[in-house]
Amino acid sequence: QVQLVESGGSLVQPGGSLRLSCAASGFTSDYYSIGWFRRAPGKEREGVSCISSSDGRTYYADSVKGRFTISRDNAKNTNYLEMNSLKPEDTAVYYCAAASGLFRRCVPSEFGTWGQGTQVTVSS
Repeated sequence: QVQLVESGGSLVQPGGSLRLSCAASGFTSDYYSIGWFRRAPGKEREGVSCISSSDGRTYYADSVKGRFTISRDNAKNTNYLEMNSLKPEDTAVYYCAAASGLFRRCVPSEFGTWGQGTQVTVSS
């Protein structure tokens, strides 16, 4: 059974940086995808960034391109979301999610296993 545990959320000032971590366990295959999603107050959950484990293919939402970087450390079974130049509109609960195989679209419906979420608040 795949389990995901996020960490790294915090209160940060606009323009600041954070790194979120997603520790994964229970994978029975090397072919899977990890996604980072977020839900802001009053909004639907949206895909922020996704990565495939086998070929490293990545996706970024337009709103975070050039500011966020997704990465993985296969030896540690941990995935990261490096967030720079944070804006108040980045405030949300961030979730890590896993899907078997290579993702086609970075959307919540393609990911079946979810972490508990970590709060990111960008405010002065």
